[in-house]
Amino acid sequence: MSLKSIIFLIFILSISGYAYADNHFPLLKDSKEQVELGKILYNKNCASCHGNKLEGAKDWQSLDEDGHRKAPPLNGTAHTWHHPDKLLHQIIKLGLPKLVKDYQGKMLGFENKLSDKDINSILAYIKTYWPKEIYQRHIKTSK
Repeated sequence: MSLKSIIFLIFILSISGYAYADNHFPLLKDSKEQVELGKILYNKNCASCHGNKLEGAKDWQSLDEDGHRKAPPLNGTAHTWHHPDKLLHQIIKLGLPKLVKDYQGKMLGFENKLSDKDINSILAYIKTYWPKEIYQRHIKTSK
């Protein structure tokens, strides 16, 4: 393969990767493989705060002993589904301290631990817990 061909290939791949990064929302829960990966990653990285069944911390609307907000449910019973996929992805990746001025909580980012694909898989898994109506509404919100 010539140098010119390699450069062209790199260019095409970089453009397609860029397009994917900007245009992959809304995230769906249709891929069994993605949802299964999301379940594994959720249990490893998220369940300790948000619960094994995505139920959130006990009395999640109150503050913890350190005066910080507790982890909300992700199962469709709280406000998570009100936010578009792009924002949810940023929250997981960057953490709320980087997104919300004077944030008082413990939701730190996972950008050094989870890839974008991993985060998307976690979000796909979370959506399997949402009632159908909420899931459908969220798809429209995330377009």
